[in-house]
Amino acid sequence: MSSLLPDKYDCGQSSAEKIFGGEVADMFDFPWIALIKYKTLDGYGFHCGGSLINTRYVLTAAHCLIGKDLPEAVSVRLGEYNLELDLDCTSTPEYPMCADKHIDIPIAEMVVHEHYRPFDDNQYNDIALLRLARDIPYTDFIKPVCLPIYPNLINEYFVGTNATTAGWGRTETQRSGSSIKMKVTLPVRSNLDCKDVYASRRVSLSIQQLCVGGESGKDSCKGDSGGPLMHLYTGPGEINWYIIGIVSFGPQICGLNGWPSVYTRVTEYVPWILKHLRP
Repeated sequence: MSSLLPDKYDCGQSSAEKIFGGEVADMFDFPWIALIKYKTLDGYGFHCGGSLINTRYVLTAAHCLIGKDLPEAVSVRLGEYNLELDLDCTSTPEYPMCADKHIDIPIAEMVVHEHYRPFDDNQYNDIALLRLARDIPYTDFIKPVCLPIYPNLINEYFVGTNATTAGWGRTETQRSGSSIKMKVTLPVRSNLDCKDVYASRRVSLSIQQLCVGGESGKDSCKGDSGGPLMHLYTGPGEINWYIIGIVSFGPQICGLNGWPSVYTRVTEYVPWILKHLRP
């Protein structure tokens, strides 16, 4: 295993396991979730997400970086909660607490999977790494997610389990979304469920992809393109969030009943990720 990855005592730590229910995430939840900032003709905007995996790298989707006349990705924001506020604070008067101010870190390098084809409807190998311009110190509000590097997770298909995605609803084409970080819990389905509904779009899933959701009104449109699908692993003395998927694509209208979304299956790309990490 790579010495460049945090150990399980430093990654995947979030208060979110205590507050499943509503869709608004807590200020402390999922401190690895990143926003990618793009330079557009009319200024700057956030159109994709990602996940911090160590002090230097953010994992995201390849489609957030190349193809489709995308603007230039220039930086990554970490430690964000409410996009409309400079300083995020809890609203509990008895215990007021404010987060550290978010940080924007320039992107030093983009590593897109060499076999990704942006105009292929199947969107195979939709995965990329962003190397940040400097190391990022961990805080209560900026921490890495765990990569599923252990055999019990690498060999897991997760079908029949629930997983969580979170973000602000930003995609490469949809500029509007929530100003506050949101979350939603979704069922992981058999790839056959996606095969049946996506056949009409001439899309065929591979083992490197995950089929998730498909419940009316609930979808990864609550998250971000390139954002994480997360599995909460509980073991002896261990409660950690692992990234098992990356938001890739879904139905044109979010939250359609019977139309799951498709995610890049991270367990299939652990060797690729480790190969491209540098100190």
